[in-house]
Amino acid sequence: MDIDVLGALAVRENGISITPTAAKPRQVLALLALHADQVVPVAALIEELWGEEPPRSARTTLQTYVLQLRALIATALEGTDGTRTPKDVLVTLPGGYMLSSAGGTSDVREFDRLAGMGYRAMDAGDFPGAARLLREALTLWSGPAFADVQGGVQLDMETRRLEETRLCALDQRIEADLRLGRHRELLAELTVLASRYRTHENLHGQFMLALHRSGRRGEALSVYQRLRATLVRELGIEPSSALRRLQRSILMTGPENPVETPETARKRLARVG
Repeated sequence: MDIDVLGALAVRENGISITPTAAKPRQVLALLALHADQVVPVAALIEELWGEEPPRSARTTLQTYVLQLRALIATALEGTDGTRTPKDVLVTLPGGYMLSSAGGTSDVREFDRLAGMGYRAMDAGDFPGAARLLREALTLWSGPAFADVQGGVQLDMETRRLEETRLCALDQRIEADLRLGRHRELLAELTVLASRYRTHENLHGQFMLALHRSGRRGEALSVYQRLRATLVRELGIEPSSALRRLQRSILMTGPENPVETPETARKRLARVG
């Protein structure tokens, strides 16, 4: 089985799509696919479909959706040797259901594997390797997770979690590129990111540093002022001490001198402590 959720939902068994078009069966498959090879409790599936006020027929209706998914799986399995049945693919277990991938691919698992290797490369000081691995991990995203699924409580929570993992990988990939002196190449990307994530301090810090190293000191300081105004207006807080130190460093140093990103400063201080 091949599973893609980092963008549009796509689940294929034997190379054939088993992704339903109806909204609620898609929700069921999406949650099962994200947790492939793990039991998803019936209670979690019911909460996903109906929230805190499920109908009395919730369990029976859920069983109907499972049967619909198994019908799609049966079609995908036609012409195979018969050793794998729909009930072997979508398994009923005590308390819940499990989608068995049988060792197939999952874009989430591959993303986690590559990102983990990238983080370890960063910790080891292998910035070219980290940049390559994290860039490869991020290419697995074709859009927001579950982009074409109308999510409920469970999927919305998982979507936010996955987006946070993507942002962490993106942050570290940019950090690696900055360490490699690719500040000019990053400017266009960071311009978009700073506009999209208007209160994300580390991305703004990286943008400030890339501008500063590109000889655009005034623009770097303007980024800080815009961020500060946004933080004060929308959240009622001042920028972090790390970002304030970065601003002071840019004020006092020339572009040719090294200036730490907030993330680098945080790690250095943690080592000292």
